[in-house]
Amino acid sequence: MDSVKGFSKLSKEEKLAWLSRSLGDGSGTVPSLLSSFWHPDENRQKAFEDFSENTLSNFFLPFGLAPNFLINGKTYAVPMVIEESSVVAAASKAAKFWLERGGFKARVLKSTKVGQVHFLWQGSMDRLLAFFERVRSSLLEELKPLTKRMERRGGGITGLRLLDKTQELPGYGQLFVEFETCDAMGANFINSVLESLGRRFAEKVRACEGFSSKERQIEIIMGILSNYTPDCLVSVKVDCPVSDLGAPKSETSGEELAKRIKAAVDIARVDPHRAVTHNKGIFNGVDAVVMATGNDFRAVEACGHAHAALGTGEDQDQEGEGMRYRGLTRCVVEGGHFTLSLDLPLSLGTVGGLTSLHPLAELSLEILGRPGAKELMMIAASVGLAQNFAALKSLVTTGIQRGHMKMHLLNILNMLEADDFEKERVKAHFVDRVVTFSEVRRSLKALRECQ
Repeated sequence: MDSVKGFSKLSKEEKLAWLSRSLGDGSGTVPSLLSSFWHPDENRQKAFEDFSENTLSNFFLPFGLAPNFLINGKTYAVPMVIEESSVVAAASKAAKFWLERGGFKARVLKSTKVGQVHFLWQGSMDRLLAFFERVRSSLLEELKPLTKRMERRGGGITGLRLLDKTQELPGYGQLFVEFETCDAMGANFINSVLESLGRRFAEKVRACEGFSSKERQIEIIMGILSNYTPDCLVSVKVDCPVSDLGAPKSETSGEELAKRIKAAVDIARVDPHRAVTHNKGIFNGVDAVVMATGNDFRAVEACGHAHAALGTGEDQDQEGEGMRYRGLTRCVVEGGHFTLSLDLPLSLGTVGGLTSLHPLAELSLEILGRPGAKELMMIAASVGLAQNFAALKSLVTTGIQRGHMKMHLLNILNMLEADDFEKERVKAHFVDRVVTFSEVRRSLKALRECQ
């Protein structure tokens, strides 16, 4: 692909023309394809384009609904945005299963978000710590113009500390700030506060006559929120008597299913290869809800995987091995009772950002009953746990491919350009057969030869 100067300054049509030329697309099929995904409403299309830069078109993903989620006694139909076959179906099936067994019990343990001002300081960190304690109150007072609106909503800065990090990096220190942002995502608020805090702290250090000229040369490297929010934590579980775990027509008893699910969860706790796939299944559910509601699924994933690697305090005390990547769920089978649980850090918002700009994100929140941030945390975690249960149940009984490939059958038929009649005939053929691409192609070919 040829390089280009001033691409961002080109109009959308000029960008499309450049792309077409670069691909040797003499017939103009690329611009035609991309323009076919534009929204017919010009104002709405312009709004979508303003979400990002150098936008050429829209990339569609399925918007689905998983009904029958009973969470803390309240029933939800949960919007999910995901392209992977069987995820919404699996979540819906798990939701229905637990609907009849008490549903999901969720609670938010904490909702604290974190920001840091990173700096370099050539001097005694003990002296700087003592200075910080003297100016801490004035720093907070000077930030009031930025925090007062959030404070009126019940949030704001909930903690401010100076951390000595010189053991990890010479001269390195940080201002560690804890925030409550209520129902807002809070990224812009947090970053604005941190940048102002860094400037004000540096000004006070440089003006302090008790420091040497070298010590006054504090260097603020950056002020930025952290997407690692272990104290923004939600806990969710499902439980029932072991005897209720098996389905009436299932070949696997509740006792056998409980034993096998627990073994699968325990394996994910000790084997990183399995843990990554185990957790990916959880995020199939969580991410789909996060995307549907206009939240940041990359931040959620990064934080969740850090949590899986660093573990909880309990993990660290028991293991004594430092960092090791683990599965995020736990399973307990005791006294004839089965419990599957998930503790997950989730920093979500229901006001601001795309939640109010994207019409489908706004609709998603409407479908969910206009939840606050904490309620949305519990919903997303419940869907993640449902997805995990559904995947584990399939894995330890029929195997994952049986259900997954049946859901993938329609994708295969679309790739093979089957018409509606052919789709129905082939789907009927594979009701009790294993689905593979080659077998579907063979079946479709035979059907076409008979017509």
